[in-house]
Amino acid sequence: MRYFLFNDTVFEIIKVFLICVEFFFVAYLIGYSTFLFISVVTGSSELFRKRRQDKLKNTILKDHYIPISIIVPAFNEDVTIVENVRSLLTLEYPLYEIIVVDDGSRDETSAKMIEAFDMLPIRRPIQRKINCQPVEFIYEAATQKVPLTLIRKKNGGKADSLNMGINACKYPYFICIDADSVLQYDSLSKIVKPVLENENVVAVGGAVRPSNSVEIENGRVKNYRLPKNLLACMQVLEYDRSFLASRILFDKFNGSLIISGAFGLFKKDTVVAAGGYDATTMGEDMELVVKLHDYCVSNDVPYLIRYATDAICWSQVPENLKDLSKQRRRWHIGLFQSMWKHRVMLANPKFGLTSFISYFYFLIYELLSPFIEIFGIASMILAFFVDLINVPFMLLFFGIYALFGSVMSLTAFFARTQTIDLKVTFRDVLKALLLCTVEICVLRFIMAWVRATAFIGYRKRKLQWGKIQRQKINLK
Repeated sequence: MRYFLFNDTVFEIIKVFLICVEFFFVAYLIGYSTFLFISVVTGSSELFRKRRQDKLKNTILKDHYIPISIIVPAFNEDVTIVENVRSLLTLEYPLYEIIVVDDGSRDETSAKMIEAFDMLPIRRPIQRKINCQPVEFIYEAATQKVPLTLIRKKNGGKADSLNMGINACKYPYFICIDADSVLQYDSLSKIVKPVLENENVVAVGGAVRPSNSVEIENGRVKNYRLPKNLLACMQVLEYDRSFLASRILFDKFNGSLIISGAFGLFKKDTVVAAGGYDATTMGEDMELVVKLHDYCVSNDVPYLIRYATDAICWSQVPENLKDLSKQRRRWHIGLFQSMWKHRVMLANPKFGLTSFISYFYFLIYELLSPFIEIFGIASMILAFFVDLINVPFMLLFFGIYALFGSVMSLTAFFARTQTIDLKVTFRDVLKALLLCTVEICVLRFIMAWVRATAFIGYRKRKLQWGKIQRQKINLK
């Protein structure tokens, strides 16, 4: 076919180009595989070390604590908000408050809160240290275990709601948690440990695990099983690999660039000084963490951003491809906005390993990876079209990629379940074994296309909440 379409010069150019592409992808795969291997080994070792430490009771005693404000931003969350707050009221922690910020919901979010917790209207001034939309009304519940406040405000987005919660909270540290999430009974005690160990800690990330099909009673997992929905099941493997891989490794050198919006602890004064959440970005969770790095380094503020592997939050994940695509588009745009806004960190010695390892990892293997992967597929099509495809190399490349990725995913999944004493059934083991390759070889490439096309029309949606179909939280 090539003889009818190209002369010898063009054909030689294409041949050299494809050879260069081949070497590039070998180097790309080696780089990613090496990083993933080191990350998973480091993460697994850390999980088992913490488990041994807990068995030896070599931890801070429970009577040491700091007061915490829990902020729950909500928009059209009438399906999950009451169960979420009830789960927060069962947490085993001596001193905390709960602030629910209703961002002008169009459903019954506020009404269900008021009815479920016998809340009464109050007049309470809120000093807006961080700019946010105005308050419409405030309710409080006087009969609950801890102070419970509902603030309804004019719609301004999730970041704006979090800023309102920061303005309203009275304690020096705050936690942000999604309205469709449930904290494990001891999550607060676990996530404050890094702060008790070092006063320079300004933020701590918790571990997020998919709650689909998981039964939770009083903050404890009563029955753990992989989701019946196959798409949600593959996300369990993806989450465990992600949290076990990069986040524990980055924690070793203060290099964490993201704390999930579903569960994170922050020092209020430092966040206020840095300007709070950026309401103009779609990835407010990552942007805040990168901003804290930028602010603290630029102002010579001693700081640490930590990751608490045993502070667990259970959160719903999308169960259909449409909702998952919307979520991943939002995440990818937020990643781009955060990295572009704080591009001063790129190859900047002032930021140390955070710049040369963390920033480059997110740049190459997160932000640019969907474009690189689609470019690879396009190169294979070109090679096939000009009759230059190296079939044995292609099969070997994908075979190594699939096998290695599957082994890392399974290692992360079983390390996580074993170290937090979750019982996995034989059926779930088979499901994990079968789906890990599908997640690596099919779902990953679908999401690569979704992420690569995320910027099409994003300006029209940039201040909207990322909404997915909710289900009632499975609490007993």
